[in-house]
Amino acid sequence: MKDWLWASAAELGRGIGSGEIDPLALAEAYLAAIEAHELKDRIYARLTADRALAEAQAAAARAKAGQRRSALDGVPISWKDLYDTAGVATESGSLLLKGRVPERDARVLTAATEAGLVCLGKTHQTELAFSGLGYNPVTASPPCVNDPDAVSGGSSSGAATSVAFGLAAAGIGSDTGGSVRIPSNWNDLVGLKTASGRLSLDGVVPLCARFDTVGPLCRSVEDAALLLAALEGGRPASLERAELKGVRLGILRTAAFENIQDQPLAAFRSAVARLEDAGAETVDLEFPGIIEAMGLAPVLFAPEAYGTWKDAIEANPGVMYPPVLERFRSGAGVLAADYVAAWQRLDRLRAAYRAATAAIDAVILPSCPILPPKMEAIAADEQVFAAENLKALQNTRIGNLMGLAALTLPTGVPSCGIMFQGPNEERLLRIGAAAEKALS
Repeated sequence: MKDWLWASAAELGRGIGSGEIDPLALAEAYLAAIEAHELKDRIYARLTADRALAEAQAAAARAKAGQRRSALDGVPISWKDLYDTAGVATESGSLLLKGRVPERDARVLTAATEAGLVCLGKTHQTELAFSGLGYNPVTASPPCVNDPDAVSGGSSSGAATSVAFGLAAAGIGSDTGGSVRIPSNWNDLVGLKTASGRLSLDGVVPLCARFDTVGPLCRSVEDAALLLAALEGGRPASLERAELKGVRLGILRTAAFENIQDQPLAAFRSAVARLEDAGAETVDLEFPGIIEAMGLAPVLFAPEAYGTWKDAIEANPGVMYPPVLERFRSGAGVLAADYVAAWQRLDRLRAAYRAATAAIDAVILPSCPILPPKMEAIAADEQVFAAENLKALQNTRIGNLMGLAALTLPTGVPSCGIMFQGPNEERLLRIGAAAEKALS
């Protein structure tokens, strides 16, 4: 039974389909593992045990009757605490929303439930999802699976660690500047950032709605494809016969290697060599517009975030972690005219980027230039928090700024991933499936 906790979501789904796994026993195994785990309260904000058991029982009945709704029908997963769950508190890691209980599920949760997925509970996150480190002294800060003294990455910190510590088959997170990919990277998971607008944000507590995206954190590319389909009520991408032969990968040289530490750099170079050995062609890619886009980021992210939360923040600023409060307030002085002009410029840069990469199947870069920082150092110095947060987000936010889908894969080196970017999730997933074989 313990092996279930470390299986991929797809493997569990196949076990349910073959009759080897009883969904109710599977849900009970996960709930028992969560209750017994020393990190339970640092990973899960709250469990939805009654819901999980009821959903698992229904999945078991469907499996017995040969009426399974999807390949993941009966598989237990976790949800970041910014996805509305009917009758259960959804607080987005913030005391500003303490006691907030929505009346209905988020649309993606509804879709996943209709596909038969089992909701284990809500996971901890950064305050209002506005940090890439996963450090939240206001609620809880899960540790990295590779280093108990380090942060786990954010803002989907609990989503990642629920999977990495064997307490969920997959986690659903969100990504505004890197919040699916950084924790996936640091906890050796597969993380899929969907392109803006691909999945519904209805019932998702917002940060910056124009950048916010929904995405899974999981054990395999196959899991990512199946979860994407479940979240939108569609059909999963076909990964059969995926190969790297003839695939053209652009190594992004602009900005992506600044601040990079030796271990992530060596891991990336080794991964690229294995992709080339498997038949991929690599070319260097420079796009100076990324530098300009990064310069626009302070005019784009913080003003929207502060505009969304200004009234709640200023009514009770004392309950917030000061560096996160400062990040929000940094958007207060941006002129509306500058915000509009920045978006118009970013739209032009996005079009230019698409044109510059049209002949490339995917753009690759290190998922994160740094290893997870120590929690003690972050707690001791707010300037360290700010500096490390910017470094952590350096590479991931390129995809957000360019409006792309992105997929991070483990390289085999702890907390060091490789990221694939492109405009189309299905194409990335096929490339990712082939890359996963080469890297493993």
